[in-house]
Amino acid sequence: MVKLFSPVEFKGVRLKNRIAMSPMCMYSSVNEDGMLTPFHVSHYVSRAVGQVGLVTVEATAVQPEGRISKQDLGIWQDEHISGFKRLNKELHQYGTKTSIQLGHAGRKAELDPPIYAPSALAFAEKSLTPVEMSKEDIQKTISSFKEGARRAREANFDIVEIHAAHGYLINQFLSPLTNQRIDEYGGSKKSRYRLLNETIKAVKKEWQGPLFVRISANEYHKDGNTKEDFVYFAKQMKAQGVDLVDCSSGAVVPAKVETYPGYQVRYSEKLREKAEIATGAVGLITTGIQAEEIVQNQRADLVFIGRSLLRNPYWAKAAADELGYNIEPPEQYARGWNRKK
Repeated sequence: MVKLFSPVEFKGVRLKNRIAMSPMCMYSSVNEDGMLTPFHVSHYVSRAVGQVGLVTVEATAVQPEGRISKQDLGIWQDEHISGFKRLNKELHQYGTKTSIQLGHAGRKAELDPPIYAPSALAFAEKSLTPVEMSKEDIQKTISSFKEGARRAREANFDIVEIHAAHGYLINQFLSPLTNQRIDEYGGSKKSRYRLLNETIKAVKKEWQGPLFVRISANEYHKDGNTKEDFVYFAKQMKAQGVDLVDCSSGAVVPAKVETYPGYQVRYSEKLREKAEIATGAVGLITTGIQAEEIVQNQRADLVFIGRSLLRNPYWAKAAADELGYNIEPPEQYARGWNRKK
């Protein structure tokens, strides 16, 4: 049995296979208004045609000051809903389920000042120094994640993912490298988790569907979060009803990372085992054989494919061919996909 192409279910949402399109910023909202463009539609729909089981829309800002760049997608106002609703209608035609990654860049926002973070620490030497968030700022941001989840529901997404990775705002609160607060949002790992804790609670008031969270499970710094800290965070998320932890790594502080095929899979494997929660694996997963090994050996429940899907929208078809597995093609492509060699 080829497990990569077996279905999996989260809170009643059934994915037809274990292949997920990883959220990847396209920086293509050309009018700086956070709106979808024709490029986004072509970009995402082509992967659904290619039979990806879950298409995840890139990091989408819950506040305008939370964008990574002025070209980021947004979900901070109701005017954004209709575009996402039309996109989901297109994606769902191909049997693909959809998710959206709700995010806030924090100190990594490349915008005009002010930008915001848990502490007034710049990301790099030439980066802006952020404003340390007040408790009022924190509560406003949590409310913005909640409203983002409401808009995602109204736009007919199947899954919501909270972006708590790659050195963006929630990750900044989680990490001792970037959080030097002395109030209840800083200090111990329990206190550093507080923002994510409250964000999950707020999101769940508007979102009853499957909830994923992406984390950076290695900060590549001796003073960063430990493996035990990440197990603790994962256990807390499970207790709060999070359905899957999407395990990436890095980008909290500048660091040189040694990469190789599947270099981040060990994080998803460890958290799946220690926290007993479903996980997603990412990081240079390029072949069907490699992806099958990950899910067959229960190292992760989903494989999130990024750059390989940028190179080939029909990566799922290529993986199926590699594994000797026949997948159902879109009707329009049946003659080509089923052609005998």
